[in-house]
Amino acid sequence: MHQKSLLIIGYVWVEPNSSAAGKRMLQLIEQFLERDYRITFASPSQKSEKAFDVSSLGIDAISIELNKASFDDFIKNLQPDIVLFDRFMMEEQFGWRVAENCPKAIRILDTEDLHCLRKTRALCLKKQIDFSIDELLKQEITKREIAAILRCDLSLIISTFEMELLKNTFKIDAAILMYLPFMFDEITEFQQKKWPSFEEREHFIFIGNFFHKPNVNAVLTLKNEIWGEIRKLLPKTEMHIYGAYVNQQIQQLHNKKEGFLVKGFVEDAKEVVESAKVVLAPLNFGAGIKGKLTEAMLCGTPSVTTSIGVEGMCGNAPWNGFVTDDVSDFAIMAKELYTNKAVWENAQLNGTDIINHVYNKGKNGKLFFTKIEEIEQNLDKHRTQNFLGNLLQHQTLQATKYLSKWIEAKNK
Repeated sequence: MHQKSLLIIGYVWVEPNSSAAGKRMLQLIEQFLERDYRITFASPSQKSEKAFDVSSLGIDAISIELNKASFDDFIKNLQPDIVLFDRFMMEEQFGWRVAENCPKAIRILDTEDLHCLRKTRALCLKKQIDFSIDELLKQEITKREIAAILRCDLSLIISTFEMELLKNTFKIDAAILMYLPFMFDEITEFQQKKWPSFEEREHFIFIGNFFHKPNVNAVLTLKNEIWGEIRKLLPKTEMHIYGAYVNQQIQQLHNKKEGFLVKGFVEDAKEVVESAKVVLAPLNFGAGIKGKLTEAMLCGTPSVTTSIGVEGMCGNAPWNGFVTDDVSDFAIMAKELYTNKAVWENAQLNGTDIINHVYNKGKNGKLFFTKIEEIEQNLDKHRTQNFLGNLLQHQTLQATKYLSKWIEAKNK
């Protein structure tokens, strides 16, 4: 029997300890390995020392170059059954080459989060205007990302909010979209019993990758607008800031006297989140689902966050703590969670329910591969019905392809 093969084209090398995107990629890899796929991971980016060694999982790791015909030979030889693009920029760069050299391969885009949504929100915040669909539709990045989604056979969408947005605002056919959030093992009663209790935990925590602008903004909000209020209510508590790639701006916020401690990168996030009492995440913009908040639930740690924080994360289920966009309420809710054992324990249970129902690995993985099989069996029909996708593959609309060929010729 033919062993199926998967080529992943990574925007970056996998860094599960640095970012939610890295964890997400590892979850997808796991699903394919469980089904005995032969996997090749290729990326044009530089490897950092925090990169996970994918070859330890029996995966071939290959460096590829942008705007080089060498990729065409590489993929012709490989002939994968499925090509998974990690973020839309990789589809822009390599999608047309895959379509030309490997037309039978199913092309899947893992969006990670909708970049256009996150970037437009950041822009609105900077301009001090309210986010609007109009503003989103105006952005160049929106047109690029939506075009990449349309060109693929399937796009994986991580949040229910983004799923609705693509179907209702952009009128994208549901047949080429799939809601696939993070995938976790169920939290068992045995695990819950092993968690440190309310009494055994102390301090507040924030954890996030500081290459990611929403995290920088959230920590500035914490320090400048919220922490002083919390310290008035709870003078003995500390705020611990963890995460990869701490920059100067964040490092400067470290203030021992105020109990605001910037701790930086930690190898094992689980350990520090599990010993904290409450996660604080005042996110003002962003998109997708928030790794720090699922991490909190997996560690039995309740959280206080904003409407952006919970967006698309838990359906109608009650949150793992409190949600508010008001700075003064944020401090009051943080105190309530920190001091009220009954409220805290109830929030912890809510988190367990969300993980076990929304992020259930077994259930979500099954749905994913059922969808892949469906597309495999009717690939031609599936593509014919995706008329806008076909239109974008038409030579008159392939600007990225010709730009790439031009760069290649110029570099010679």
